[in-house]
Amino acid sequence: MAKKSARKGSRKVPGKAAQAVRKAARKAGKAARRVARQVAGKGRAAKPAELGLKRHLIETWTREHERTLRVLRAFPQDQPDFRPHPRSTSARDLAFTFVLEQSLLMRALLDDLKIGGGQMPKPPATIAEVIEKFDTDFHDLMEQLRATPEQELLNGKTQFFTGPRQLGEYTKMEFAWFLLMDQIHHRGQYTVYTRMAGGMVPSVYGPSADEPWN
Repeated sequence: MAKKSARKGSRKVPGKAAQAVRKAARKAGKAARRVARQVAGKGRAAKPAELGLKRHLIETWTREHERTLRVLRAFPQDQPDFRPHPRSTSARDLAFTFVLEQSLLMRALLDDLKIGGGQMPKPPATIAEVIEKFDTDFHDLMEQLRATPEQELLNGKTQFFTGPRQLGEYTKMEFAWFLLMDQIHHRGQYTVYTRMAGGMVPSVYGPSADEPWN
């Protein structure tokens, strides 16, 4: 009897162990499939909503705005009509370019940008007034950017010049970057104006002769 019981026990133990292994494998398989579905679902949802492109755009505009403000404020404000060459734009008009470009982006975001017709607005009388408007309009522009869905920035379209008397299509995101790059371009011009007018050129991306880092 003892031998018979022992043989029964020896047959049952491996059977139970195998069942446990199979059960654990089924659970593991179900868990793996569930995780795979969740990951795939998250991947699909993240593409339109979580790219972070709008956040990157706003953060970059904000950093560059502060740099542009430093350059504008460094120019001797008692010389609004200064120009380095007869064909050059005056210091006041060049500063007003930053205001105009922010206005262009605001109108594009609101689907109100119309090219051609109408006169360009004239700048205020003083550089100080131009700087104040540039700063005020910037905060309004960032508020509008935050309110604009990222997918609207990526898919919404606007038209603007791509060459002499040529219009082309930009996404609103492309147009925002285009205008920011142009602001940086004109800011470089303004540092030259500042130096030639006798002002102190501030640090922009690195030290300047007037604002060393040592």
